[in-house]
Amino acid sequence: MPKLWDDTIEAHRQAVRVATLDATAALVAKQGLRAVTMSKVAEATGIGRATLYKYFPDVEAILVAWHERQVFGHLEQLARLRNRTEGSVERLEVVLEAYALVQHEHPSGSLASLLHEQAHMSHAEQQLTAFIESLITAGARSGALRDDVAASELATYSLRALGAAGELPSKAAVRRLVVVTLDGLRAGR
Repeated sequence: MPKLWDDTIEAHRQAVRVATLDATAALVAKQGLRAVTMSKVAEATGIGRATLYKYFPDVEAILVAWHERQVFGHLEQLARLRNRTEGSVERLEVVLEAYALVQHEHPSGSLASLLHEQAHMSHAEQQLTAFIESLITAGARSGALRDDVAASELATYSLRALGAAGELPSKAAVRRLVVVTLDGLRAGR
């Protein structure tokens, strides 16, 4: 097959995937996870259901792909925030707050829990933990954060603690949780 043909087919596949995930995102935002069906996604994208099935075997596969895109988008957002902030503790604080706000805005439910059990989450959680660990390590090197506990343990503790943000009633409560978590990481406690 000529390269141009391959490029065109791949571009079409990518366009169908993006349209499908964008339509899924809109459906989830408007009606929730349970509202996503093959019929609704096909209608929203203008793609026939039979064609949609060529790309995704079922609605669960669409939801997993959409969720994976969401998760890695959040990781990219955290990296951008880190890169725009000076100071090791300040970097950690903006990243922890952004993470906690994501948890607050996307509370877990039974279907959300199912998505979080997928294989892509293991890789994302490892990346997130390593990312937070590196921020804690930098803070410990500067003397601002504790070094009496391994940074990997502190990263895990922090992420688990901030997971509770999904249960909190307000953004103000989320910010207080971040402050309490960060206080537990500070040196000289």
